[in-house]
Amino acid sequence: MNCPNTVGAVASRYAFLLQQLCSPRQTPLSAYLARTVHAHAVASGFNLRGPILNRLIDIYCKSGRLRHARLLFDEIPHPDIVARTTMVTAYSATGNVNLAREVFGGTPKGMRDTVFYNAMITAHSHDNDGNAAIRLFCEMQRDGFRPDNFTFTSVISAVGLVAESEKHCQQLHCVVVKSGTGFVTSVLNALVSAYVKVALSPLVALPKSVMGSARLLFDEMPVKDELSWTTMITGYVKNDDLDEARELFDGMAEKLVVAWNAMISGYVHRGLLQEAFKMFKKMYLSGVQFDEFTYTSIISACANASFLLLGRQIHAYILISGPKPKPGLHLPVNNALLTLYSKCAKLDDARLVFNKMRVKDLVSWNAMLSSYVNSGRMNEAKEIFQEMPEKNLLTWAVMIAGLAQNGLGEESLKLFNLMKLQGFQPCDYAFAGAITSCAALGSLKSGRQLHSQLIRLGFECSLSAGNALITMYGRCGVVGDARNLFLTMSFVDSVSWNAMIAALGQHGHGVQAVELFEEMLKEGILPDRITFLTVLSACSHAGLVEEGHRYFDAMHDIYGITPGEDHYARMVDLLCRAGKFSDANDMIGKMPFQPGPQIWEAFLAGCRNHGNMELGIQAAERLFEMIPQNDGTYILLSNMYAAKGLWDNVSRVRKLMRDQGVKKEPACSWVEAENKFHVFMVDDTAHPEVNAVYSYLKQLVLEMRKLGYVPDTRFVLHDMESDQKEHAISTHSEKLAVAFGLLKLPRGATVRVFKNLRICGDCHNAIKYISKVVGREIVVRDGKRFHHFKDGECSCRNYW
Repeated sequence: MNCPNTVGAVASRYAFLLQQLCSPRQTPLSAYLARTVHAHAVASGFNLRGPILNRLIDIYCKSGRLRHARLLFDEIPHPDIVARTTMVTAYSATGNVNLAREVFGGTPKGMRDTVFYNAMITAHSHDNDGNAAIRLFCEMQRDGFRPDNFTFTSVISAVGLVAESEKHCQQLHCVVVKSGTGFVTSVLNALVSAYVKVALSPLVALPKSVMGSARLLFDEMPVKDELSWTTMITGYVKNDDLDEARELFDGMAEKLVVAWNAMISGYVHRGLLQEAFKMFKKMYLSGVQFDEFTYTSIISACANASFLLLGRQIHAYILISGPKPKPGLHLPVNNALLTLYSKCAKLDDARLVFNKMRVKDLVSWNAMLSSYVNSGRMNEAKEIFQEMPEKNLLTWAVMIAGLAQNGLGEESLKLFNLMKLQGFQPCDYAFAGAITSCAALGSLKSGRQLHSQLIRLGFECSLSAGNALITMYGRCGVVGDARNLFLTMSFVDSVSWNAMIAALGQHGHGVQAVELFEEMLKEGILPDRITFLTVLSACSHAGLVEEGHRYFDAMHDIYGITPGEDHYARMVDLLCRAGKFSDANDMIGKMPFQPGPQIWEAFLAGCRNHGNMELGIQAAERLFEMIPQNDGTYILLSNMYAAKGLWDNVSRVRKLMRDQGVKKEPACSWVEAENKFHVFMVDDTAHPEVNAVYSYLKQLVLEMRKLGYVPDTRFVLHDMESDQKEHAISTHSEKLAVAFGLLKLPRGATVRVFKNLRICGDCHNAIKYISKVVGREIVVRDGKRFHHFKDGECSCRNYW
């Protein structure tokens, strides 16, 4: 049996060893060594008691070994208040408020003390449950426990979570004064913070008044510490009152790095980038050591201002003079650098930063993914997406939208479905990406299904999804549905108006598009450069020359928008479609910059439509100089020669095309039927039902000829015999797709065909006759616009 002196010596030794392991921040090694001491004591038969057990529990808690701490705690027959307080504090720090409440509730009131109540009040505060903290504070007072400074600090912080008016803070202020703690800096800091939190609440009508009360309390504080200054300056910054924040900042005798960071961050968020840069420079000249928050804010400012050079200099400064911390410390800085290089179109530099990052989080991966998506580098984006160790909803949404916007609609829809299979509930942004894919593919059925899902999930009020739906319905040929959606949306913005104007213009409803534009102006919505592109296109498709001139002039004269090359191209297209080549030439000559490919392409297309050979050749020569690999120039020029029967010239153009290694984009048309897309090429032999299509077309042509249809062989672009020309023109892809749709779609259903290139003149005429023969509406979307064929007429009125 151990004698008392021996037991005391052993106990002192264990206590000493555990004391050496205690520190404010424990490490896994501390826990390991504590367990070693614990095991040695148990193995030696020593009965651990009181302070030693409490010390072990404290070490386990602080090193994150709560399971070990709780096992030891439960083995104690009657744990004292120290052990109980330690457990409540540990559970509070890790967010296990229910377990903290369990320990607290199992403690008799006779054992409790003020520190124990403080621990539980803090647990509720950390759990953002201000009401529970206040209730416990009141219970504490009813049970006769006297609050101390820490109690008031904790409960005031909790009140800041639930206070909805300045009155709540004032009542709490009175309690603080009556308690005699009105001179304690920590208590007053908590009270100032409560005022600031209330001022930031959206429920407060006069936030400046509440900030005024916070400032009055701040000014009366006998002693101010770092937290006092930071709370007030940050409060002003978050309330967008940078003038007051700057005045307070300038009044600081010793400006703390946190205060500098708050001011820089405030200027960046308000878009006052020059002020942010000045503050950063002043901070540097004052000799204040930058930290990661400083770097993050100023790099963000460089990204927003596209100040690549300054951003590079700051990056270099970080590498040269920065500390060498643990790998995760500079993670926000590296993420800011990724954004900087991405926004400045330096994706390879961004990738270098990304590859060198020893620690990456989801923000890092998403930033790199977004960079590749936004620049159209989808192969790299796919690689990043596949390599990501984890994905969130934003990851999926960005990838789905990126695929849709870069012409990969089928992949986008497949990814959208895969996202759902993997348990992610799509957000409205993901829906918008998938709907955009339907618009590109012309898949009305899929688009309608997504619209139904949107409504079922409660996203019908989503602006981004609504705008995507307007575009989808417009590009799938049901402009009426687009208009109905536009009129019933709970909120519309300039994007909504632009989408609707564009839809009307694409369908040849130029007058309605102009009327909607005028309505937009009356609603007080300011047009942007996209708005003018859409309205000028609408004027072009409808031949509204006078209106187009008026809106083009209004861009700069009324709205201060400088027309770009794309706007000039729309005007040249408008004038050339109307046959006003002299006016188009004058406009090109008066342009404030050298005309680029867009201008000459519009000019050449107009010459092709009107057979203006001389001007067409001049435009083609300009295009050969600028974009010699563009197949469209060769095709348009060849078509012009073919229309005049100049077959030698056609041969020369085609030889030049071969010599330059330019390949013509093959014409194709597709139609959605029987839950899939059916694609047809010119003179198609690959489709499994093409023989039935040709047979049906022959029957249709017989009926069409009775109504007066005569094949227009001028649109055959090869020199051949007359009967061969008729056969060649009868196998155009749009005719095959229309015939297939008529065969497969339900009787009376509208046939919707999509073509990648401009519809040919004979096909346009033939489909008018087909619509009359079969008594059905046929909609064709070519590379430029929509044609609605019904009863032998087309919505374009032959102006296309």
